[in-house]
Amino acid sequence: MSAARADRDRASPVPVVIAVAFGLLLLGFGIWAFAGPASFYQRVATYPPYSRHLMHDLGAFQIGVGALVFAALFFRDGVLAALFGGGVGAVLHFVAHLEDRHLGGRSSDPWTVGVIALAVVIAAVWRAVDVRRS
Repeated sequence: MSAARADRDRASPVPVVIAVAFGLLLLGFGIWAFAGPASFYQRVATYPPYSRHLMHDLGAFQIGVGALVFAALFFRDGVLAALFGGGVGAVLHFVAHLEDRHLGGRSSDPWTVGVIALAVVIAAVWRAVDVRRS
């Protein structure tokens, strides 16, 4: 067993428990903001004026950070964990722009955001393949 692995195995479980709780909190609030933006605004994010798209963005990125927290607990590669969480957030951001395209912004926004999301997902898959090979 490597020294780094032995140190990790002896580490206190408290930070992991807190990370799991934090990840669940982020995912819960993120899903709420993404799936029920008006409800989330009325009960949590009461900063006028209401913007459905802003609530969708908030949810997308909270879900992405929550996914990153869990990825960091499961993946031993930091770059892969970051790309995984970023990819989740980026894909949901793309979905929000598609869903809210009638609310404003530029007509190219969904496609620009979609290309960025695709690039992050491709990079995550590429990194996962590299990590698996090594």
